[in-house]
Amino acid sequence: MSSVQAYASRTGWIMLAAIVMFAVGALRVISGISYLVDSHKVNDLTLGLFGDNMWLWGLWDLGIAALAIWAAFSLVSGGEFGRVIAYTWAILVIVNSFLVIGLAPWFAAGMITLAVLVVYGLASTPPQRTETT
Repeated sequence: MSSVQAYASRTGWIMLAAIVMFAVGALRVISGISYLVDSHKVNDLTLGLFGDNMWLWGLWDLGIAALAIWAAFSLVSGGEFGRVIAYTWAILVIVNSFLVIGLAPWFAAGMITLAVLVVYGLASTPPQRTETT
């Protein structure tokens, strides 16, 4: 299948999920860099691994960013890895949103809506099968 045919066979729902994963990755890169920049202010190791160590949170965010961007590229190319990561992301976002709905109801409702749209998009679009000759 040529790249033009592969591009034309993708639906808008898969592209929505890929764009969401790209956005998650980009925002996590910004968040991770800001944690790394501010890590010099925190040098106390008494509160444990993630307690006061902003640099470790920065590395964590950069790892999540790499995973999200990798998943987005996988979704665009029709891979299964991106679908698994996008499903996992959406489920975690829905659970997290129900946990914070009392504190930020509009944010939680928006995130639940976005995650449900990603799940719907992935579930309504069959995985792309590659032809072997």
